[in-house]
Amino acid sequence: MSGTAAKSIDDYIRAYPREVQQLLQSMRRTIQEAAPKAEETISYKIPAFRLNGMLVWFAAFKNHIGFYPGAEAIKVFKEELSAYKSAKGSVQFPFDQPLPLALVGRIVKFRVKQNLKTKKH
Repeated sequence: MSGTAAKSIDDYIRAYPREVQQLLQSMRRTIQEAAPKAEETISYKIPAFRLNGMLVWFAAFKNHIGFYPGAEAIKVFKEELSAYKSAKGSVQFPFDQPLPLALVGRIVKFRVKQNLKTKKH
């Protein structure tokens, strides 16, 4: 990404090569489908979704798509995520492997439940 910060997820995605754009759009669609009421935003200069608080973030890097659902989600889905490099609140999906979109969808739905439970309207 260039030195200017994206103002929208569309801006962010447009800054990448076509193959990476397709992966980012797949992540975006999967998150939208799993959390249809979530609002798109840019947070920490990367695409994010908010629903009763921050839900998840995702971003493109040199060799992977980073997905940031938070520490609790990483712990709960630890076994399914074991094929990927992960840290306390994030996981890396390498470009040379198909994105695990069904798993991403399940993680997002888990995060929606978490946020709706912890933050009252």
